[in-house]
Amino acid sequence: MDIGLGRIGSEIRSCVSGIRDPGPTSFPQHTKSPPRERKSVLSLEIVLASASPRRKELLSLIFSDFRIVPSDFDESEVPGNLSPSKHVLHSAMMKARDVARKCPDALVIGADTVVVVGESILGKPADADQAGQMLRLLSGRTHQVYTGVALIHGAKELSGFECTDVVFSKLTDEVICRYAASGEPLDKAGAYAIQGRGSVLISSISGCYPNVVGLPLHKLGTLLKEFGIELLIEE
Repeated sequence: MDIGLGRIGSEIRSCVSGIRDPGPTSFPQHTKSPPRERKSVLSLEIVLASASPRRKELLSLIFSDFRIVPSDFDESEVPGNLSPSKHVLHSAMMKARDVARKCPDALVIGADTVVVVGESILGKPADADQAGQMLRLLSGRTHQVYTGVALIHGAKELSGFECTDVVFSKLTDEVICRYAASGEPLDKAGAYAIQGRGSVLISSISGCYPNVVGLPLHKLGTLLKEFGIELLIEE
């Protein structure tokens, strides 16, 4: 059928003129949820209550700015009847409290580490001879490393601990004497440094590596959240 173009155009204009303009379309507005309140790390002074270079190095992995104020707490004052976990928790808290009195506005972090083999709690050796005795105890055995962490800010105090299993290879007397004489064991709990030459003495570990070095970062991060500080979140 032949339909003229003029008629088609007339019908299209008629249809278009009958359509009403609905006006601007309204879309629902999605508003941003207000951010969860948290303390800015930059607005809170962080103080490490330890002179340990290992703890300083570990803490610098998560905080770019902090101050070191060594504690004057005497570790020999820890009661000898405490379990390893309570031992490190007590010592860490005493260190943190000592420094918190000097830095009342800061968030103070205290820590203490011991090595446990059998029923014996090993601290730092007094000399190379004692270091050798400790290494002989550890040789060819699995032992535990406990580190307690305590945080104080104002009236709020929190603490926790971590435990890691460490397996030593069988050590010869020659290796023990050489390592003890190197000087590295003298300021280390259990008379060895897993992050140093002592690493060659260790066949395996099970658990938190930074805990063995002296500061369990995962446990620390968990405690920091309780103070409103969350790591790895954009400011």
